[in-house]
Amino acid sequence: MNTFLAFGKDCVAWNYEKTGNPVYLHIKQTKKVVAEDRPLKKPTLLAIGIDGGFDNNEAEYEETHNIVILPGYVTLPFPSVELPEKVRLAVDAILLAEGAERKEQVAAWVADKKQRSTYAMNLQQLDNSVIVPPSGWKCIHCDKTENLWLNLTDGMILCGRRNWDGTGGNNHAIEHYKETGYPLAVKLGTITADLEAADVFSYPEDESVLDPLLAEHLAHFGIDFSSLQKTEMTTAERELDQNTNFDWNRIQESGQEVEPICGPGYTGLVNLGNSCYLAATMQVVFSTHSFYSRYHTNQSLKMAFEMAPADPTVDLNMQLTKLAHGLLSGKYSIPAQEKDDNANAASTTRAKQQGIPPRMFKSVIAASHPEFSTMRQQDALEFFLHFLDQVERANGGKPESDPSKSFKFGVEDRILCSSGKVAYNRRLDYILSLNIPLHEATNKEELQEFRKFKAEKISEGKEVSSDEIVRPRVPLEACLANLSAPEEIHDFYSTALKAKTTAIKTTGLTSFPDYLVLHMRKFVMEEGWVPKKLDVYIDVPDTIDISHMRSKGLQPGEELLPDGVPGGEVESNKPLANEDIVIQLVSMGFNHLHCEKAAIKTSNTGVEEAMNWLLSHMDDPDIDVPISEEAQGADTLLSSVDPSKVETLISFGFQEEIARKALKASGGDIEKATDWIFNNPEASVSSDMDATTSNTTPTPIDAGLPDGGGRYRLIGIVSHIGTSTQCGHYVAHIFKDGRWVIFNDDKVGASVNPPKDMG
Repeated sequence: MNTFLAFGKDCVAWNYEKTGNPVYLHIKQTKKVVAEDRPLKKPTLLAIGIDGGFDNNEAEYEETHNIVILPGYVTLPFPSVELPEKVRLAVDAILLAEGAERKEQVAAWVADKKQRSTYAMNLQQLDNSVIVPPSGWKCIHCDKTENLWLNLTDGMILCGRRNWDGTGGNNHAIEHYKETGYPLAVKLGTITADLEAADVFSYPEDESVLDPLLAEHLAHFGIDFSSLQKTEMTTAERELDQNTNFDWNRIQESGQEVEPICGPGYTGLVNLGNSCYLAATMQVVFSTHSFYSRYHTNQSLKMAFEMAPADPTVDLNMQLTKLAHGLLSGKYSIPAQEKDDNANAASTTRAKQQGIPPRMFKSVIAASHPEFSTMRQQDALEFFLHFLDQVERANGGKPESDPSKSFKFGVEDRILCSSGKVAYNRRLDYILSLNIPLHEATNKEELQEFRKFKAEKISEGKEVSSDEIVRPRVPLEACLANLSAPEEIHDFYSTALKAKTTAIKTTGLTSFPDYLVLHMRKFVMEEGWVPKKLDVYIDVPDTIDISHMRSKGLQPGEELLPDGVPGGEVESNKPLANEDIVIQLVSMGFNHLHCEKAAIKTSNTGVEEAMNWLLSHMDDPDIDVPISEEAQGADTLLSSVDPSKVETLISFGFQEEIARKALKASGGDIEKATDWIFNNPEASVSSDMDATTSNTTPTPIDAGLPDGGGRYRLIGIVSHIGTSTQCGHYVAHIFKDGRWVIFNDDKVGASVNPPKDMG
């Protein structure tokens, strides 16, 4: 009752030993019995924890309170008038306070309420004598008779948008808006006497809206709303229907009888509200030997607690150790007996565990990130990279104990200029991101047949059912081959020719990590930077061999491209950025100078490479230094740093040229210079690598990283269900103890048919 930190019975003595704090409030909760015949109400709102929404099934508890004094565990009942007033006030404050659980949890979540449209009050309606009949509607451009929208300006009846899987309409309503600019449409079949429930969509506002004058707007086309019956779902109801029918069968294996598994390494993670991206990622991470041994085998909970600062709730090492022991010890993977619906006897109960809620871990790992600290759905890959970055920083002083290294590897781009000279660009990465070459699909004939079949169905005004859809099947080998295949770079500025030319780029790996993470680029950008998810299967074998992808570096007889023209002509020495790359990056909202630097630093290789460089160097102290000043001052300024500070950094084990570079970049501040070195590992080779000749042997960029053979065995899959990274659901499948296991939030079971082709 001094620091207000809470401990379980097994750990409270550690805090007494560490701090000497003897007085604790003991809160004991006993679950209230709930009547088994309590009826489950069907939700009518897309909401959680409020009237009409999903029941969040929160258990109710009875609490008893005592004051306990360590080390003898002397117990005093509370409330009691014999206790000092200071103690009574402190207990009252604790019992009234909101804990981490309540602060982190959005107890009642509701889909956004519809707003009044700005276009409704002054909506222009054409006097074109259109009268809409009460039934028998059809799209004026096709044979669709469902999902129809009435444009409230001209009375045209048109079909809605086409869904990602080919179902839905033919986009005629939105195409009509693009041609005419007429803003509002109402969905036919949702209009009843309750006009507020009608589905009105505003195209310029791109959302469902309220039209306060809807009765007048409908009367203009002869519609008497009071006599109409509801025949179609509104957009919100369709969303609710998709949420209640979570029958994404293939990935969740919901059509299979999955046998629950409990025990060490088989603990589920409770969904904290759209936290499945975190759960799926962490299950796979802790199935690796590096994280298992670092935070479980080699570090006990007590050890981590003793090393932690005064507030262990904000210490990443402590919270990772706590999560590891929660997931891997088996202590919390105990079957919670759940009665079978069809049985009365207690002997027929099914084993289902409750899982653990990773609240404190999420709070710590997300504290420095504006997106992960929210309750919104997130991208699992983005979270994985953020997580590894935080782990690397937390282990910065002891790289030998950093488990994130097991995922890290070196990548080398070899650029062959038309002059015959070469350049090598090296970087470190945690993932191998693969494009999906759809033209390499192995089922082209079936796809052609399906397209014909689909066209026939659409012409008949019918939908293609989900079990009739044929998706492209692309082998993983084709995706890997696509990465290492030679690629032409147009408008590459050659320092040998002093002109733009076409160069050939090939990519390889300089080291092979213990665990290779492959990212399938299923989300692609369509026109207007709209993300679209590719509906495709990737045929993944159980083992792959990528030994042939090892990059060999500068070969005998190869000549490096020169840095530039020596001498006093700074402008001629200034490297040039590819204008196309710069324009594309600027259009994404990046600073123009930063974009130029990114293009130059990646030798104008491409937009993606430049963007990756930019994202990882946004916080560089010299990011805003003009390019001409950088080129001019690179040599002179390196020699103008304080020699004593250089010696200090050398004594830390850093090379002299790296120490000089870091001090220059951080304005002579030793602490900032140390951070700069850890955050810029590629700096150690850039000066040597870019030079035409060098008297010193460069330190490899992947020095100290694990490097084995190129053969890998599949051990884990993270799959995403849904059309966008902002919605849907993530599930993990992991190969453990000779079998595949599904981790679906708090549900853990033996996998019957792991979706290897849907990762």
